[in-house]
Amino acid sequence: MEKKQHTISVLVENKFGVLARVAGLFSGRGYNIESLSVNSTNDPAVSKMTIVTVGDDAIIEQIDKQLNKLVDVIKVIDLTGSEFIERELMLIKVKASGRNRAEVIQITEIFQGKIVTVHKNELGIELSGSAQKIEDFINMMKDFGVIELARTGRVAIARNPGDSANYSKK
Repeated sequence: MEKKQHTISVLVENKFGVLARVAGLFSGRGYNIESLSVNSTNDPAVSKMTIVTVGDDAIIEQIDKQLNKLVDVIKVIDLTGSEFIERELMLIKVKASGRNRAEVIQITEIFQGKIVTVHKNELGIELSGSAQKIEDFINMMKDFGVIELARTGRVAIARNPGDSANYSKK
């Protein structure tokens, strides 16, 4: 079976230790978390985790079953294969001296990024968008010299009405 990247949305009770239990589930079974984002929802008693992992259908099914066994988990949805909205945020510092600074600024504008710091030989850039857009921008900046970068994890929601995670208990 083919391994592919999956974006999994997990609604959990907003309690101490839930993140550790979810992360422990992955590490205890040898599954890798490629990206993880967690925050409260419009209901302060509920948090939403967006987990990106790689696996074949059998592994993803196993992850789904194991997550649903955790007492603090409300709902698990594998968004992969459905239409969903995803975004990441990245901050990146790039070498930008006099002769290549204009080109870095132009590429940043094309990607709809924002220059957030300017120094003599470097620029700090903020960029948000899909994971692919972030990857494409990083690849463009490699030629100039990436000094440092930080990325948030992916956040995602279902695009279509009715596909959204509701807050009812499982």
